[in-house]
Amino acid sequence: MAETILVVGGTGKVGEPVARRMKAEGYAVRILTRDPERGRRKFPSGFELVPGDVDEPSALARALEGCSRVHTSLDGQGDWDIERRGAENIAKIAARTGIKRITHTSGASTCEENAWFPMTRAKLEAENAIRQSGVPFTIFRCTMFMETLLMMVREGRAMVMGRQPNPWRWVAGDDYAAMVARAHKTDAAVGKTVYVYGPEPLTMEQALEQYRAACAPEARLTRVPFWMLTMIAAFPGRTELRRIGLPLMRYFSKVTEQGDAAEADALLGKPTTTLAQWCGARETRAT
Repeated sequence: MAETILVVGGTGKVGEPVARRMKAEGYAVRILTRDPERGRRKFPSGFELVPGDVDEPSALARALEGCSRVHTSLDGQGDWDIERRGAENIAKIAARTGIKRITHTSGASTCEENAWFPMTRAKLEAENAIRQSGVPFTIFRCTMFMETLLMMVREGRAMVMGRQPNPWRWVAGDDYAAMVARAHKTDAAVGKTVYVYGPEPLTMEQALEQYRAACAPEARLTRVPFWMLTMIAAFPGRTELRRIGLPLMRYFSKVTEQGDAAEADALLGKPTTTLAQWCGARETRAT
């Protein structure tokens, strides 16, 4: 009988590839979602959808009932602390119910030095909750996902927010999903906090221009300085920019990837998909 894995955040851009890969690997996949209708659109068949929220311990307990594994990919969409709260609740219930393995998506810039930013502080606390749970775990500190480029093209514009000088080794969601799947079958991955980097370093502008040229040629690449974005964010109707976009882009303009991906590459397979290949695959699906 197939083991059941709960994927928390399975309808998100990073969680969805993990859910699909785990299904392909033979697991029964259960997805915790705050929006069941959205979940049904993404996963019309073959996946179990459970309504609930990581802030609801009773809903989490129901979702974890009968599961032997759990993967978390949390995005609070501006609620920076959701990752801490969610990880703490999941870790407590997982320890109580005998979960065999937790895998968790964290960030490549996560370190004490960057804990001044609320999202990073929450990631550190989430990681600690998982480590202290007593449940076997693998924590992935991931670089920028290629899937985030989809959100950077809107209303006919591919927008670079502020000066973004730092290169990131962009990783494809499918490559990451393969690493997660291997971690659930690799005892040597237990107790590890590993870094996940793709094959090539690109600044945010370089990556966005490559994606725009391949997949959204009608969009115009624009560079908007932070001072102008601050003014725009003050207008009514710009809540998302004010609460999420601007703070995140200011953060990414200041931080860099931490750590070394060699251990993850050796244990779980090195991500090999280039941005050009990822864009090409999207073009093929679109046609």
